[in-house]
Amino acid sequence: MSGHTGGDLASLCTDPAARLLVSAAFTTIRERYIQARHQIAAAILDADQGIHLGLHVDAMVGRAAVCAEAGALSAARLATSAPLIAVAAVRYPKPTETCGARIVPPCGLCRELLLDHAPDLRAVIADGPHAGLTPLAILLPHKYVGTKWPAGPSRP
Repeated sequence: MSGHTGGDLASLCTDPAARLLVSAAFTTIRERYIQARHQIAAAILDADQGIHLGLHVDAMVGRAAVCAEAGALSAARLATSAPLIAVAAVRYPKPTETCGARIVPPCGLCRELLLDHAPDLRAVIADGPHAGLTPLAILLPHKYVGTKWPAGPSRP
């Protein structure tokens, strides 16, 4: 599923929700890509079938950068308190790269953040043993559990 250009990236997903999310993320990054500024877009699906988008925002100080998944999570929580169902992220190629756009998994920091707010969230994974729409918790088997709030489903 990795390394495609154009709208065919979503057609490689067998699950309708995954197709919808990959298509939304791909369209967003294709339209908003700016080298060294915005390279990844993410889309989150909520239980009411709403799609919430986020855009990677890079920074001169790398630590200040904001991941697309964090943006999509924030957009989702601004729009609804419905449970979050699935997430997909698409990376757009730099002009110097010969590969096409590709589906990418959430980074470790985003896995932690997303699972804090949506413990049952599934992620679109392009390849490997967990390809498809996969429970995000599988990709983060030893999630940090703190004491700020009780573990479990997202609170309204």
